Amino acid sequence: MARVGGIGFHGGVEEKENAMSIMHLAGAVVSKVDPIAHADRYLHVTDGGAFEWVGDPGAATPFASMREAARMAVRLPSGQRAFGVPLQSH
Repeated sequence: MARVGGIGFHGGVEEKENAMSIMHLAGAVVSKVDPIAHADRYLHVTDGGAFEWVGDPGAATPFASMREAARMAVRLPSGQRAFGVPLQSH
């Protein structure tokens, strides 16, 4: 593999393209505002399928797209008032 300008090439395919496709896999998270703490909370889905709200967006469960995050937010109980949030601004 050769490296040119910080981008690796392997067999004519840029590694940067692979990294970009991985970044698209984690395009959004589910969030809500905690009215008591006046802070954002992020959805973390455990291995068992239960969910919990965490304060760190890095600990939140990533979704492939805003569409998937919004779908998950809509599936939560109505009292949660959650919504999808992109991980990167455009």
